[in-house]
Amino acid sequence: MSLLVPDTGLLFWMLLSFGIVFVVLAKYGFPAIIKMVEGRKTYIDKSLNAAKKANEQLSELSAKSQTIVAEANKEQGRILKVAMQERDKIIARASEQAEIAAQKELDEVKEKIKLEKEEAIRDIRRQVANLSVEIAEKIIRKKLKESDDQMEMIDRMLDEVLSKDKN
Repeated sequence: MSLLVPDTGLLFWMLLSFGIVFVVLAKYGFPAIIKMVEGRKTYIDKSLNAAKKANEQLSELSAKSQTIVAEANKEQGRILKVAMQERDKIIARASEQAEIAAQKELDEVKEKIKLEKEEAIRDIRRQVANLSVEIAEKIIRKKLKESDDQMEMIDRMLDEVLSKDKN
C-alpha cells in the first residue's frame, strides 16, 4: 500500500461518505445557507435603500433649513428696518417735545423777568417819590420856618384844593 495511491476500497468508502454528506448538505444545509445569504442580501438592500432615503430626506431638510434661514434673515432685516424707523420717529417726537418744552420754559422765564423788571421799576419809582417828598419836605421846612410863610403856603394849598373840587 502506497501513501500516494489509495486503495480502491478506501476510495469507494470516501466517495460514498462524500456522496452522503453532499446529499444531506444539498437537502438540508445549502437551502438554509442560501436562505441566510438571501436574507442578508435583502437586509443589506433594504439598509441601502433606507440610507438613500435618509440622505434624500437629509438633503431636503437641509434645503428647507436653508430656505427657513434665508426667510428668517429677511424677516430679521425687515424687523430691524421697522425698529430703526420707529426709533427715528420716537427720537423726532422727543426732540419736538423737548423744543416745545424749552420754548415754553423760555417764554415763562422771559415773562418772569419782565414782571420782575416792572416790579423793580415800580419800586425805584416809589423810592424816588419818597425821596422827592422827603427832599421837598426838608426844603419847605427850611423855607417855611417863619409862621407867616407857613400860613401863606397853607392858604395857597387850600385854594388849590378848593379850585380842584369845583371843577
